[in-house]
Amino acid sequence: MKTLFIPDGIAEEQALKRTTHLCVAAHQDDIEFMAYSPIAECFGRKDKWFCGVVVTDGAGSPRNGLYADYTDEQMKAVRIEEQKKAAMLGEYGAQFMLGHSSKQVKDKSGKEIVKDLVEIFKAAKPKYVYLHNLADKHETHVATALKAIQALRELNTDELPEKVYGCEVWRNLDWLNDDEKVYLDCSAHPNLSRALSSVFDSQIIGGKRYDLAAEGRRFANATFSESHACDTYSMLNYAMDLTPIVKDKTLDIVDHVAGYIKRFESNVKNTIQNYIE
Repeated sequence: MKTLFIPDGIAEEQALKRTTHLCVAAHQDDIEFMAYSPIAECFGRKDKWFCGVVVTDGAGSPRNGLYADYTDEQMKAVRIEEQKKAAMLGEYGAQFMLGHSSKQVKDKSGKEIVKDLVEIFKAAKPKYVYLHNLADKHETHVATALKAIQALRELNTDELPEKVYGCEVWRNLDWLNDDEKVYLDCSAHPNLSRALSSVFDSQIIGGKRYDLAAEGRRFANATFSESHACDTYSMLNYAMDLTPIVKDKTLDIVDHVAGYIKRFESNVKNTIQNYIE
């Protein structure tokens, strides 16, 4: 069942129209890990608003401790409440929870999710869209991103966002060549970053310290982003640019992502070759 939560309680149409940055993620808590940069950019602003979209219902999440005996239905309810808490803390303009199963997301012939996303994109008209990156190792993440790309490709030209980014969650993007990395600065409001990651108690107690892992990745990215200069960022996420495959429907999605890998391979080979007699 689709749920829309608007933290400041204004009317739906008004809440969506103010959107500037929008993230489509597979699971509750993915948004806070992959799109903290735009959350922080919009935080406390009246001219920039963040909208989150969680596609799945969270039923299959691991559980332990307090949640060990929870049924799937109980976990769905818990994860919805956790996502609402994050939206409230982060001062999101709106938070959708579409309530689809992972099986539905992975169904290549399924159109319901694409239809939902088309409606959201048309209503919100975001300037920037954040998706899972297409080299992510979590299949539900990749399938979610592909559904979102399909929805974006169904929009009219004047409805398209300026930029679409594929972000890190279940695979780092530090392997991208430096000139192809999109740098998402996560330095602002470190207290907010930590608070948002910590909201998802059912996952942390469930044995997955996503809060520590996400923060550690951001610190590591910031330090290792440049080997011959002082740190520019204190915390950093990477993304790949997916804009071309959204704006040009003739481009092959597989070839676009494979191109990043081929150029990385070439870079590694050339560097080694430079120091072999």
